[in-house]
Amino acid sequence: MACLSYQTAGLSSSTTTRAVLAPMCHRRNRASTVVVGASSRKRGLRRLNAVAETAAMEAVELKKGIAELYDESSGLWENIWGDHMHHGYYDPDADVSVSIPDHRAAQIRMIDEVLRFAGISEEPPTRIPKNLVDVGCGIGGSSRYLASKYGANAKGITLSPVQAERANALAAAQGLANQASFQVADALDQPFPDGEFDLVWSMESGEHMPDKAKFVNELVRVAAPGATIIIVTWCHRDLGASEKTLKPDEKSLLDRICNSFYLPAWCSTADYLKLLESHSLEDIKAEDWSPYVAPFWPAVIRSALTWKGFTSLLLTGIKTIKGALVMPLMIQGFKKDLIKYSVITCRKPE
Repeated sequence: MACLSYQTAGLSSSTTTRAVLAPMCHRRNRASTVVVGASSRKRGLRRLNAVAETAAMEAVELKKGIAELYDESSGLWENIWGDHMHHGYYDPDADVSVSIPDHRAAQIRMIDEVLRFAGISEEPPTRIPKNLVDVGCGIGGSSRYLASKYGANAKGITLSPVQAERANALAAAQGLANQASFQVADALDQPFPDGEFDLVWSMESGEHMPDKAKFVNELVRVAAPGATIIIVTWCHRDLGASEKTLKPDEKSLLDRICNSFYLPAWCSTADYLKLLESHSLEDIKAEDWSPYVAPFWPAVIRSALTWKGFTSLLLTGIKTIKGALVMPLMIQGFKKDLIKYSVITCRKPE
């Protein structure tokens, strides 16, 4: 799996030292060996602690970078694209040289198509969600749409204080303050009790998670028995049977994208499926929707080249500008069949 992992170091040397020296030593030498072994263990523990401290620092910096990126860019995105901070859904052969309102409609269609794929409808006997969580909620577009659609109560979490504040303001303005609420929280340590939600929704946030296993664990933990879990996320292609890793040029392309979008290591759709299977979840399925979203990136780039888009971009900040400049690399990844727009759904057993 291409998710972050950490390796232990330095513990085998003391074991080897004791095995070789013990038969050769007198009692005094055995005491020295014990001291050497203890010293080696201490060095190993120090190295482990250093690795853990580095990982913790990297996690803090990653969270800070993600929060600042969305603090900077959310206003620009809303100004051009509205309050749905995700891709649109298009017919592969359709003419996509359309207006911004048409692209916004495609974003709404994305939500409805994901719900359809997950088997959630407004018709009996489908169980309509009444309590849902939006993990990585942006400015709350999906949450408010779902709350209105189903008459549900929605809670959203984001690392960005700017996003949380704006999401709550929009909920109040749309008369949904009693149904939708938003807060700053970590998706890997959600502030909710076990089994609270009958719909767990994550739209284009999984790619920011440094620990995919912990991410999935939290999604499963907060899901109620019988709940639907939906993950829509960027993944890299599945590896072939004889492959152990991506090709060097593929890694290089993903690294360049990661550096601008504050993404940790990527994983494949197959990796996600293995994680979900490890929880004995039911009705697990996934599809690659890359052909249905491919027109969206060129549309975003075209919007940035308008006078409104260009001047707005210059006023945001360096993080947003770096993200805009890397958009052609996303298109390149799609064309190379490296980057996949994965829609993954499952159900928690009753």
